[in-house]
Amino acid sequence: MATITFLGAAQEVTGSCHLLESPGIGRVLLDCGMHQGGDAVERIQDERFAFDPAAIDAVVLSHAHLDHSGLLPRLVHEGFTGPVICTRATAELLEIMLNDSVGLYLRDLERTNVRNARQGRPLIDPIYTMEDVEAVLRLCDGHRYRESIPLGEGAAVRFYDAGHILGSAIVEITLREKGADKVLVFSGDLGKGDSVLMNEPSRPDRADVLLVESTYGDREHRGEQDTVVQLREILQETWKAGGSVMIPAFAVGRTQDLLFHLGCLHYQGELDHWQVFLDSPMAIAVTRVYDRWLKLLDGEDIRHLSDAHKNSLEKFLPTLNLASSTEESMAINRIKGGAIIIAGSGMCTGGRIRHHFKQRIWDRRNTIIFTGYQARGTLGRVIVDGAPTIRMFGDEYVVKARVETLGGLSAHAGQSELLQWIDGFRPPPRTLLVHGEPGAQDAMSDKLWKDIELKVEIPARGDCIVF
Repeated sequence: MATITFLGAAQEVTGSCHLLESPGIGRVLLDCGMHQGGDAVERIQDERFAFDPAAIDAVVLSHAHLDHSGLLPRLVHEGFTGPVICTRATAELLEIMLNDSVGLYLRDLERTNVRNARQGRPLIDPIYTMEDVEAVLRLCDGHRYRESIPLGEGAAVRFYDAGHILGSAIVEITLREKGADKVLVFSGDLGKGDSVLMNEPSRPDRADVLLVESTYGDREHRGEQDTVVQLREILQETWKAGGSVMIPAFAVGRTQDLLFHLGCLHYQGELDHWQVFLDSPMAIAVTRVYDRWLKLLDGEDIRHLSDAHKNSLEKFLPTLNLASSTEESMAINRIKGGAIIIAGSGMCTGGRIRHHFKQRIWDRRNTIIFTGYQARGTLGRVIVDGAPTIRMFGDEYVVKARVETLGGLSAHAGQSELLQWIDGFRPPPRTLLVHGEPGAQDAMSDKLWKDIELKVEIPARGDCIVF
């Protein structure tokens, strides 16, 4: 008898983690993600596993985003020694993502301990170290899409292209119990159909139980081309105002989409004299990984690029400046107008974007462009929700910069695409909505019942089902 326990991304959009237990496979985690929002050191110190990591037999990873993979170092630190099964591109991205994430955490922890020492407070021990990242990478087991991978006794896992980011996967696990096959499908994060770099999401043939994301279960996205028109207008208006543009961007996926669209605007003669800065060592490294895989991606617009442009997103935008060092990042502050600054983190929970906010968020000539979902509790969500002031680095800053959101650049499927994908399974599976806030999940549940008479379940954290 197989069970699934929902331990993260249950009525929330971060911390993806679901525990699958079955006599044939033992105990398998679907994702091992961290929660996002709030102070990084406090958040990581407060994370707790609801199981013994040493008793987990394997992790099946849908993709490399930290809300799906970020707690793998802690899992290893606390005793996990099994394989981390993922796609080959995900394994390559994990090296960048985890090294950057843990490096930032350790630097933040060092600053916190300096402050604690000055105030006579006890020092905080690290939850994990770089040695744990190295251990995770040694455990990674990368595979191709649609390859059948043995999992325990009489079970197999297969990955399908989710179209979300490079290497993202829909997970299909087939269990054989009492002479019959049972199929669990976990969507991971599903991409949009009109993404310029990604394929459309695939769909396995069947599912008995379906775990499907619902991030945008309550809304649709603008079309990608309409969004490019919006981006062009925002840039033109900010240029006329003499300002600069700050774009908090996720290092994996969103940054590469932005570079592609800005490159297209450049070749159409519509980028004026903007100086474009990619101010994120992680995003620079990830873009170079994308370059190695670019010819295997199949977005409609990619097929129209010349062979030279297919080799490098970085070279596709001649006006791009790469700011790897701290000194190069700080030098951007000397530019008063005409700068497009792409920097992490995507939800403004850390990274260099906060330092650019410090320099520019109080100036009404400037614009902040959000290109992705901002989770509850993040600085990005606070700004999107219209806060007149924000607090960073111990100081308060007034928000006078223009704030815009480009919904069409989201890497997630919108409501109608989610419904169409779910409706393609025959016969209809037992369907559970994960990775979504309650309002979005309720709207998705109502829409599925109204349109296709599919009754779904919305598990809370800690809930367990039998199938």
